[in-house]
Amino acid sequence: MYEQSKAAYPAAGRRLRLGMVGGGRKALVGRWHAGGARLSGRWDIVAGALSSDPETAALSGQDWGLDAERSYSDFRDMAATEAARADGVDAVSICTPNHTHREIAEAFMAQGIDVICDKPVALTLADCDALEEARRASGVTFAVTYPYAFHPMVVQAREMIADGAVGAIRQVMIEYIQDGRTGAFDPSIKQLKWRLDPAKGGRTATTGDIGTHALHLLEFVTGERVARLRADFHVCGGEKPMEDTSFINLALANGAPGMMWLSQAAAGKSSGLTLRVFGQTGCLEWRQDCPERLQYSPLGAPQQVYTRGAGAGISPAAERMIRMPRGHGEALSDAWANLYVECAVAIEARRKGEALPEGLLNLPGLPEGRRGVAFFHAAADSNDGGGAWVEI
Repeated sequence: MYEQSKAAYPAAGRRLRLGMVGGGRKALVGRWHAGGARLSGRWDIVAGALSSDPETAALSGQDWGLDAERSYSDFRDMAATEAARADGVDAVSICTPNHTHREIAEAFMAQGIDVICDKPVALTLADCDALEEARRASGVTFAVTYPYAFHPMVVQAREMIADGAVGAIRQVMIEYIQDGRTGAFDPSIKQLKWRLDPAKGGRTATTGDIGTHALHLLEFVTGERVARLRADFHVCGGEKPMEDTSFINLALANGAPGMMWLSQAAAGKSSGLTLRVFGQTGCLEWRQDCPERLQYSPLGAPQQVYTRGAGAGISPAAERMIRMPRGHGEALSDAWANLYVECAVAIEARRKGEALPEGLLNLPGLPEGRRGVAFFHAAADSNDGGGAWVEI
């Protein structure tokens, strides 16, 4: 289907300097971001406001090997100070609770510092629009971290669908299920406390958290947008103030139906993200727990399994993300690294004033971030309306 490609990302002019806000000490998301940046080979982490608590910020800075003068407890101080340094950060990664994203991002954009932000990018569509206005005024790059789109075999699925491998899409099934919130709400757990507070986490819990990943993956791979949805929220685990499970019917823009199942109370399932796309002439299935395999089942023909590696039908877009030969395992950490490679390529090109080849990058930005916010609001509206169909 594809010729083996030598196409690659442009070589780095230098290692870019990254700062981080949030993510210190026990914060898992911060470790994902930092690990991806380091594994990419394109970034040095040189500064951080790793906690709003001065003592925790200082200890976290020591953990990360930051110079004491570049370990901050106030992101505003960090933005202003780093912008004034000749060796200041090129970009900042924001790994903080959802309700803080807008204020932090605006502070760094005002200083001309590029932004890499965790999802959901904001709490409201008005916040998203304000961020886009600030981005345009500053001219910076604004990336949103949807790492699952950076698995090579996810990109392979996208390329095969665009190439007509399954024909016109007729139905889609996506599920993202975990068991981390199977128990009852424990307010002593800091992360759960803000995630289950609508003022800080948003109108939804599980739906906005892992559901935004599921939506982005579905739309990225299929090239189709979800036009409408109807959602039912449930608490299937222990007692808690917001949903831990969602069942969502989807209607794609091309008229095809879909189903999304989200749960963080699926007891015994540590993490299960699965996408199935059915077209007129076949289907594709990808599972995040075996990310190097893509199952292709053409109608009336033997099932095929594509495995991550160079050549053998792998598209150029997927091939340039491959970090190891076949048989040597890659995982989510490599997808995070690929994401940070694309962040670096985009940011370095912007700073040099250079144009990149069309289609080189799949980097999500504020439009994709806004889609996630629109999605969880539509799902909440639907649930509040007794399961009514709502447009996104």
